[in-house]
Amino acid sequence: MRLAGKVAVVTGGTRGLGRAIAERFLDEGASVVCAARNPYDIVELIDRAPGRVAFHAVDVTDPDSVVELMDQSVEAFGGLDIVVANAAVSRDGKVERLDPRDWRQMVDTNLNGVFYSTQAAAKHMIARGGGHIITVSSCMASRVAVGAAGYAATKAAVEMFTRTSAIELGRKGVRVNCLAPGVLDGGMGEQLADNDKVWAVYKERFSLGRAGRLDEAADGALFLASEASSYVNGHVLEVNGGLLWA
Repeated sequence: MRLAGKVAVVTGGTRGLGRAIAERFLDEGASVVCAARNPYDIVELIDRAPGRVAFHAVDVTDPDSVVELMDQSVEAFGGLDIVVANAAVSRDGKVERLDPRDWRQMVDTNLNGVFYSTQAAAKHMIARGGGHIITVSSCMASRVAVGAAGYAATKAAVEMFTRTSAIELGRKGVRVNCLAPGVLDGGMGEQLADNDKVWAVYKERFSLGRAGRLDEAADGALFLASEASSYVNGHVLEVNGGLLWA
């Protein structure tokens, strides 16, 4: 129970990696607010940990919506210790044909959403005496993938935003680190696996011979959220099994 008594908010927390992180935090004793546009099957989580789970509808591209999320999470559970800024979207397209609307959606969600979440959470954490903020990047932040200019650019920006925030907030008791998963067997990775042509290329890049599991990436988030990482700040933790990239 490494997170017993802690209060966590996970954006994009109702499915994919966010859902796996929420489940891991619950198993370790935290109270968790799963924030997303849609609740999906949130009832299963509520039944799993009665009294320690809440759903809050949020639009991470709207700073007022994010401020309301953090304020109401504090009101519901009495504080805020951990925030995982996980909500993200991916829109494929080579540069010359990428729709500007898709580009803006990725920047608004993947980058601006992380900024709004960090800013709104930091206020509460500083007042509380400390906390942990975990941003979520991707293996594509540091590796070139044709057709992923928008997604990769936003994730690379998230990593530098994380490092800068860590320096600014560290002396105020707030640690900021980044989780950078590789290709996983759920969420966006699952969509990749459904494309036989693309998957034939990517599956050869796994040095461990397989894609990662959602729970393996969630374990990385648990490490960053717990006191096991108490002297880790501004770090990008890659959980990709030694992903090869040609």
